[in-house]
Amino acid sequence: MYNGEEYLAESLDALLGQTYEDFELVVSDNASTDGTQDICRAYAARDARIRYIRLPRNIGAAPNHNYVFTECRGELFKWASHDDLYARDLLRRCVQALDERPDVVLAHAGQAVIDGDGRVKVPYEYTLATGSPHAPERFRSMLFEPGGDDFYGVMRADVLRRVKPHDSYHHADRTFVAEIALHGPFHQVPELLYFRRDHPTRAERANPSKRSRCVNLDPRRAGPLHPTPRLLAEYVWGFVSAVRRAPLSPADRRACYRHLAAWMTSRARPGAGERVEDRTPVDPDGLGVSVDALVAGREGREGMRA
Repeated sequence: MYNGEEYLAESLDALLGQTYEDFELVVSDNASTDGTQDICRAYAARDARIRYIRLPRNIGAAPNHNYVFTECRGELFKWASHDDLYARDLLRRCVQALDERPDVVLAHAGQAVIDGDGRVKVPYEYTLATGSPHAPERFRSMLFEPGGDDFYGVMRADVLRRVKPHDSYHHADRTFVAEIALHGPFHQVPELLYFRRDHPTRAERANPSKRSRCVNLDPRRAGPLHPTPRLLAEYVWGFVSAVRRAPLSPADRRACYRHLAAWMTSRARPGAGERVEDRTPVDPDGLGVSVDALVAGREGREGMRA
């Protein structure tokens, strides 16, 4: 995290309030300049599962994501943003899916985008074919289908160690997750358990251009050697190199390259690759979902802040 004081306590409560309790919560503070450090140290003093690390300088979002993974010791791993919310059963349901299906490499759940006040803004229907037993089909779907937040799913740590670390070019998260999908199928828990918060200071909003987003991911991208065309070329090459590294049969590898060629030489359908929060908001009244009822209650949050 970096300067996450506005939503940090709420997210920590949602994570610490999970019905699955056997985990460590490693917090990597990317040299925040606001009240983040005080909040983290107060929570760490109350809950032994928290390990707080403060970096001496801001190394960028992507290197910080990679660094916090190297500090974790569990057989399963999940990145968590300081501003998102998590239903109480999220970890339990994802861990259960991974325990029951050894072939699955990542488990996540249904999601919705919420606003700064925690109100459901955009429900999200997951349409990716990441559950297919066939690697080329999973790869094709991730190229052509829109959306997906599997980057924040619960993953097998040994698979993460076999893929290239998260990079900092444009849409590097998509190539990263696509490479994970080449190692095995994903499982989507059919329940609304993950709430991605959209607000003006979120990285995608605060950095609207491709170049500024990449600089936020890694400050070293600010130099003249990283123009936008290079960032886009790295994005395409990210898919190519993912297929080259993946443990695929010759036939599956050729099929993946064919899908990649089709994607590169034709226009993706409208909306492909868009972020969920960029979609037109809908009236949430028909969802039948109370975010407060799914995550740790406000009474608990106030107690932790005291």
